[in-house]
Amino acid sequence: MKKRGYVIQGKRNRAAGNRFELKVRKDMESKGWILDKWTNNVDLEEGKIIPAKRKFNPFLKILGIGTGFPDFIAIKNNNKKKKEIIGVEVKVRGYLDKKEKEKCKFYLKKRLFSKILIAKAKKNGRKIEIKYEDFKEKYKT
Repeated sequence: MKKRGYVIQGKRNRAAGNRFELKVRKDMESKGWILDKWTNNVDLEEGKIIPAKRKFNPFLKILGIGTGFPDFIAIKNNNKKKKEIIGVEVKVRGYLDKKEKEKCKFYLKKRLFSKILIAKAKKNGRKIEIKYEDFKEKYKT
């Protein structure tokens, strides 16, 4: 049986993650990026991209769509003929688990994204700022 405190903490953590994800989206859009939820995932066993599974919450009667990896696909026009396409994964703490690292390597190896940014929350007093880290630089791939 779940302890009530853990359930409440889980709800708070999910809500904080959703708020931070919205903050990252607004920040990237203010910098000239066009963002969209990435609704695909990687099947590492078969080595191919598959549609992300949708999550249904029977209690709230809602269907969650945004369960892909990475969280966002971002597109920006650098000049007349070049477009930059990157993946953005939002993590409050900034850490990726082993499977997420493998998925990032897969996307970069297949050259689907030119780079993958990890958006991390950084506290400055009471204010939460966004710090972007490049996956290649952080994990030295």
